[in-house]
Amino acid sequence: MSKEVSEEGQTHRKDYADPPPAPILDVGELKLWSFYRALIAEFVATLLFLYVSVATVIGHKKNADACEGVGLLGIAWAFGGMIFILVYCTAGISGGHINPAVTFGLFLARKVSLFRAVGYMVAQCLGAICGVGFVKAFMRPYYNSLGGGANTVMPGYNKGTALGAEIIGTFVLVYTVFSATDPKRSARDSHVPVLAPLPIGFAVFMVHLATIPITGTGINPARSFGAAVIYNNEKAWDDQWIFWVGPFVGALAAAAYHQYILRAGAIKALGSFRSNPSN
Repeated sequence: MSKEVSEEGQTHRKDYADPPPAPILDVGELKLWSFYRALIAEFVATLLFLYVSVATVIGHKKNADACEGVGLLGIAWAFGGMIFILVYCTAGISGGHINPAVTFGLFLARKVSLFRAVGYMVAQCLGAICGVGFVKAFMRPYYNSLGGGANTVMPGYNKGTALGAEIIGTFVLVYTVFSATDPKRSARDSHVPVLAPLPIGFAVFMVHLATIPITGTGINPARSFGAAVIYNNEKAWDDQWIFWVGPFVGALAAAAYHQYILRAGAIKALGSFRSNPSN
């Protein structure tokens, strides 16, 4: 067990160990099958996520007039439930990111290398395109006429409001990812194997309830990009920047908050600076 110094200056043993920071450039992992297996897992998981969630959106709109659709609650459950399932399935292989914003936040926190982060984002975007492509292939009579599941700023809201909603929504998601996968929590709750995927899925569910009326809920650049590529609508492309800038800013804020405030990274760095004999 490692040791930890409390704010009172007392030393006590920790029942967990923080993993070492991932190297920014890790050329060695490019030679490992586990790296490419993780890319495949991210691709397939994002494909399945987009297929089920966007198909739910299209199905809801198709039956909305007959009051037979799943409703906004059902859409939120589809997104949150699929994230719960897929994170549970892929966490041991790739970490279960399924979202470039999550990958970006974990990269900033030195949880993954630059090569892995870029590879994941590419795999996620390609998987999203394929997933929405399957929706269009299977639901072609309704896909284009019902919006293609694309994210846009909804009528009555401006782009500033939409950007703020995406930032806060992604903050909630990435903050939950950090909290659910914190080594301290993982060590003490290791007897509950679904603990991490469950709050992450619920975070996605809750954010969708809040932001579907504003942006259709992005909080995942791959989800928004895949739908925009297949739908290929001018409005979807005009608003696309919101669904990249918002999630990345939200992920940055969540990573900084968790690492430097909650895990006291800033205080530890300052303490190390003060204790350096050369200063």
